[in-house]
Amino acid sequence: MQNDVKDIIIALSTPPGVGAIGVIRLTGDGCIALVNKQFKGAKLEIKEGHTAHFGKIISVSGHIIDECLVTIFRAPKSYTKQDVVEISCHGSSYIIESIIKLFLGIGARQAGPGEFTLRAFLGGQMDLAQAEAVADLIASDSEGAHALAINQMRGGFSNEIKDLRQELIDFASLIELELDFGEEDVEFADRDKLKNLVAKIQQVIRQLIDSFQLGNVIKQGVSTVIAGRPNAGKSTLLNALVNEERAIVSEVAGTTRDTIEEQLNIKGIQFRLIDTAGIRAAQNTIEQKGIEKTLEKMQSSMVVIYVFDVLTSSPAELKADVQKFLAASNNLTAGSKKLFVANKMDLNPYTEPSDYYLKGVIAADNLVTTSALNKMNIEYLKDTLYNLVVNSPDSGDHSIVSNIRHQDALRQAQISLDTVLQGLSTEGMTGDLIALDIRQALYQLGLITGEVSTDDLLDSIFTRFCIGK
Repeated sequence: MQNDVKDIIIALSTPPGVGAIGVIRLTGDGCIALVNKQFKGAKLEIKEGHTAHFGKIISVSGHIIDECLVTIFRAPKSYTKQDVVEISCHGSSYIIESIIKLFLGIGARQAGPGEFTLRAFLGGQMDLAQAEAVADLIASDSEGAHALAINQMRGGFSNEIKDLRQELIDFASLIELELDFGEEDVEFADRDKLKNLVAKIQQVIRQLIDSFQLGNVIKQGVSTVIAGRPNAGKSTLLNALVNEERAIVSEVAGTTRDTIEEQLNIKGIQFRLIDTAGIRAAQNTIEQKGIEKTLEKMQSSMVVIYVFDVLTSSPAELKADVQKFLAASNNLTAGSKKLFVANKMDLNPYTEPSDYYLKGVIAADNLVTTSALNKMNIEYLKDTLYNLVVNSPDSGDHSIVSNIRHQDALRQAQISLDTVLQGLSTEGMTGDLIALDIRQALYQLGLITGEVSTDDLLDSIFTRFCIGK
């Protein structure tokens, strides 16, 4: 990535393709004067920031490329903390390409992925966690993901990390001061207070680490496999959940040979529903491949909805099936959730839901009775599915971690703080060793907000951004 912040950079900021308008963005010292050279309308160089001006973009040879609206933002009151120009032109790919080529030819260069946001970070407009939240906001495809990204972009999570870090810095400075007076055997930092502080910080870090499961669910969505015997009603259930005829329903066993995927939004959480082939002894090689794909999907899913037909599966048969099902899927991935759906319950007055309970596997909180064909209990099923993955539906004002890089840094900080506590409890442990472990914890926390950063880290983060942001 090119990181010369003095360059004038240019990129299309709206999605490529034909549209009503396209927005081309430039930033860098002198970008306003550069655009002014080819703009016939207001004299941009003398205009105030946050103003828009209508005019024409003129080629070097003097012909009109397009009529545009040019908006200028003057440093430091801009996204990048530098001068910024945004050219709103007609959305023709030819016009957009012509304007970008024009300014590339007279002094600008093509922006790299995420380079506008990188400049915002380097200019102090936002910290690293906030910059990453910008990418999350762009990628958000549900209410929950949007709200989470907005909160992090506004600094909610960053502020909590900075407060923790500052408290550690205050104590670390006292220990470092002791090292300067090592020969005089003085103690500036109260060891008991430091123990209490570290324990308090660890509790907060532990809560943040634990929140990652919820944060990841909100950000990435929930991979949800619908499994069970053939003709149990899996495809009917998928259709009922998404409220449309998405999957073919047939009385012929083995109709579903390949997986069918559909999106379902429940209270802001995106569920990726995957209807799969019924699990049984395959009748042919095609069905066998479908069953193998079912098991593969189950292995990688976060939730498995196991559907069974109460007319054809007695409680004893269901329990036997479930045991085979768990064995076939190697008990699923660690931490996966299981929801059991007793289907066609409207036709079966003889069994109670409790008859299907299986110790440690099936209980009242993960068994739902329904009739998928009649859409009976579908809303309750959705609520159960939501509560199954969102352990604390009301997250309140608590910060939630949704970035695996942040989670890893928090884990490493937690390990360092464990070592600090061990050192404080060890007789004769010297202050320099304790200070070393505190510095390591500070380093890990600083990686989250960018108070500590490396070129490799910045490249890794910002090259994942789209060009133009």
